[in-house]
Amino acid sequence: MTEHGAYWREQMSRGRVVVFGPVGDPLGPWGLGIIRVADEAAARAFAAEDPAVLSGRGLRYEILPMVQAVTPG
Repeated sequence: MTEHGAYWREQMSRGRVVVFGPVGDPLGPWGLGIIRVADEAAARAFAAEDPAVLSGRGLRYEILPMVQAVTPG
């Protein structure tokens, strides 16, 4: 998970990650991240390169489009 967090921080420094972090779900741990990419293929490539996915431990992404983002201002 250390490598997973480092991957997300590196992608954030490149402007590809808007926000990410663990979710306090009583049913079990998982994380949420919002990424800025051109299309679904780029999102799938982002996921495929994550050390957590590459670890072979069965960790996976669910990729869903955000229809509209509401931001301050």
